[in-house]
Amino acid sequence: MGLDPSAPLIELPGHSSRGRLERVLRRGEFAVTAELSPPDSANADDVRKAAEAYEGWVDGINATDGSGAHCHMSSVAICAILTRIGYSPVLQISCRDYNRIAIQGAVLGAAALEVGNVLCLTGDGVQCGDHPEAKPVFDLDSISLLSVIRMMRDESRFLSGRRLTTPPRVFIGAAENPFAPPYDFRVLRLAKKIAAGAQFIQTQYCFDLPLFRRFMAQARDMGLDQRCFILVGVGPIASARTARWMRANVAGVHIPDAVVARLEGAADPKAEGKRICIDMIQALREEPGVAGVHVMAYRQSQYVAEIVSESGVLRGRAPWRRDFVPNMQPVESLEAG
Repeated sequence: MGLDPSAPLIELPGHSSRGRLERVLRRGEFAVTAELSPPDSANADDVRKAAEAYEGWVDGINATDGSGAHCHMSSVAICAILTRIGYSPVLQISCRDYNRIAIQGAVLGAAALEVGNVLCLTGDGVQCGDHPEAKPVFDLDSISLLSVIRMMRDESRFLSGRRLTTPPRVFIGAAENPFAPPYDFRVLRLAKKIAAGAQFIQTQYCFDLPLFRRFMAQARDMGLDQRCFILVGVGPIASARTARWMRANVAGVHIPDAVVARLEGAADPKAEGKRICIDMIQALREEPGVAGVHVMAYRQSQYVAEIVSESGVLRGRAPWRRDFVPNMQPVESLEAG
């Protein structure tokens, strides 16, 4: 009989969680994370099936929380399902939909289910989604949420001051967008998020390498790359038409004209979109201070394995996959993924 894939890993000194994602990053490995598009369904098998595309290729799977202000299965539920299989999920929390009471309860519940990673987001406005009549909450924003979760973890108390008997063991993250003006403000906002408790950062899509390099130069000058792990958002684009739609309709997405022209001139735009993504990952792998990439392949998750494989950024390392468990790999192999 194989090992229990949901069994937590042993505690390591200096680690905030018992999750694989933190271990990979602290070892200095180039990490790969991806987003799982949540189903419009109450069927756990839909989550398991969606995760199959990432097996053996990613170190963490983000369970999006009402992204674009659209309603789907909850992030907590998706993380619970993924944890039972053995994945390292990232719980996303959007301040748009919950007050501080609900958020703190969700963090405790997720941690009790061995979810080791939390990404703090302010959230898109409800006018962007399919329930524009919904009442937004925004009791907290991403920076205050970071502070609250750090307090729960490090000081064993709620925001109210009431004590926790067992604090949540979580690795805390946030999002940043180096590609939205004013550009000089973005690195200052990153510094605020790190000061509030962010240990890892996932950025918006990167299609403009010179602009990102400027951001990273500023971050390195401030020593921010030594205080948190920066994972850069990447993803394939299916066509020039898709690229134009994204930059016109998806908040914060910046796609240079040169990228659109490259897609437009390609004989096979979808293949070219994957190639652009692979080229970007390889370039980011060599950028000082970049700890990994976050692959966002909306409706193209079947290409994630191909993209990561062809990019070569894992350099022979094999992230965790389910068949490690019945094969009874030694503990160090499980932890290595």
